[in-house]
Amino acid sequence: MKKVAILGSTGSVGRNTINVIKNLDDYEIFALYAGNNISLLIKQAEEFNPLYVGTFFRENEKKLDDMVGGRWRTLFGIEGASELAANNEIDAIVIASAGSLTYEILIKALENGKRVATANKETIVAYSTLLKKKLPDMPGKLIPVDSEHSAIYQSLLGANRSDIRRVILPASGGPFNNRESLDGITAREALNHPTWQMGKKITIDSATLMNKALEVIEASVLFNLSPDEIEVVIHPQSIVHGMVEYKDGSVIAQLSKPDMKIPIQFALTAPEHVNSPAPKLVISDVEALTFHKVDEKKFPLIPLAYYVLGEGGTLPAVFVAADEVAVSAFLSGKIKFREIMDIVREVTESHSLIEDPGVEDIINAEEWAFSKARELIE
Repeated sequence: MKKVAILGSTGSVGRNTINVIKNLDDYEIFALYAGNNISLLIKQAEEFNPLYVGTFFRENEKKLDDMVGGRWRTLFGIEGASELAANNEIDAIVIASAGSLTYEILIKALENGKRVATANKETIVAYSTLLKKKLPDMPGKLIPVDSEHSAIYQSLLGANRSDIRRVILPASGGPFNNRESLDGITAREALNHPTWQMGKKITIDSATLMNKALEVIEASVLFNLSPDEIEVVIHPQSIVHGMVEYKDGSVIAQLSKPDMKIPIQFALTAPEHVNSPAPKLVISDVEALTFHKVDEKKFPLIPLAYYVLGEGGTLPAVFVAADEVAVSAFLSGKIKFREIMDIVREVTESHSLIEDPGVEDIINAEEWAFSKARELIE
């Protein structure tokens, strides 16, 4: 029986992970970790009876202890999650939480030989310079949960790295792909994604194409790719999730319904494909698969991502942090939709790069970006 810890169990990816594990005979939930939704965390624990429950936020410690009532062991903060990463009983950790604070957990889990299924773009991107150095020597296995990177991972199985020409990341284009102007967009409009049901932050990132911008940098880390080996295309149907082009002209793609349960399950069971609760794709029902180039003037965060990837160092952390502040400001009505992209660009371009950073340098760069973005908003 494989034991799984889910970090971020009450979010969209976490809930989907639970639904996946319900249908896997030889997997069980060993630990559940949440943020602020303690009530849902307790409901999940009552259903699955894990050994551990925890919260990332120390301010929720008393509330969680009171609601647990001694029924399960409790852990708190990043430190508690890091304990799970080092726990010898755990086989796999699913990082379903957002934000770049999970680097320590990710590294510790990989150092302890665990399978790490991650949906956390922010950590991979912010610490990309460090991860590129560390990942090749880690005994654990890092498998992406993003549908795009899962598709590429599957399309690369059995391939020789030297045979790859490039990878292609499809983007749905979000709700504004066919809209000429991005002026006057409300939060309600931006949160209405045409194909995916996700949390608010990632949905706004999909509307600005920041989500795809982050995936460009993430793909470079996960698959050891240079910027010119990564291409982004708009694919409104969200049926083709990723493609790999080989030097002989062959293109291998992964297709499926847009359902997160598919990449989540594969991240746990890879390289095996086992029965899934996700809806199946009926090819004869697919009327068209269309692709076109990104309008980089309308969505400037895509070319900015390539610049950030080329520069490396502390710049990816600044890119991530500026977006976090800008999206929060948009959702609270402080800035306009277009200003999200303007703020990310201005913060990124005004940063004094550290080319070979340590962990502290990255943390300091994030703090600088948070402060700079807030200054621009105010």
